[in-house]
Amino acid sequence: MAELFNVGKIVNTQGLKGEVRVISRTDFPDERYKKGNTLLLEQEGKPLIELVVASHRKHKNFDILSFKDHPSINDVEKYRDGMLQITSDQMHDLPENEFYLHEIIGLKVIDEEGEEIGKIKEVLSPGANDVWVIQRVQQKDLLIPYIEEVVKKVDIAEGVVTIHIMEGLLD
Repeated sequence: MAELFNVGKIVNTQGLKGEVRVISRTDFPDERYKKGNTLLLEQEGKPLIELVVASHRKHKNFDILSFKDHPSINDVEKYRDGMLQITSDQMHDLPENEFYLHEIIGLKVIDEEGEEIGKIKEVLSPGANDVWVIQRVQQKDLLIPYIEEVVKKVDIAEGVVTIHIMEGLLD
């Protein structure tokens, strides 16, 4: 079976016409939730369910979805707290220097001399740039901005990121 990736969590129902509120976990909501797309619903202890998107709209901080053959609140109430997923086959190629989170997390980070610094633990998106959190051995985590001056090379195949240590970065 293809690998699955979370794209959103159903947090509640919306109205009476079978819509659900989704907190999105994708950078591509318009693509993922496009009418006719198939999403997989994962719920703890239950088999995966295939759902076909019937409609999608934004409302406040939520993506509001409805599914084919689910015309009423009674059809979707049971999906609350479920995770919407896609298969790796549904992912598309990204432009150069853009990566999916699952490709970055866990990569080894080295400096330009080949000295190991740590592993990427998580990616934060606080503002203009992503910030990569690097877990170091017996030191506090290092936060590096994902900018050209710092991140010199990302080699997904080798599992290594090379960074330039700017003055003050390790303080």
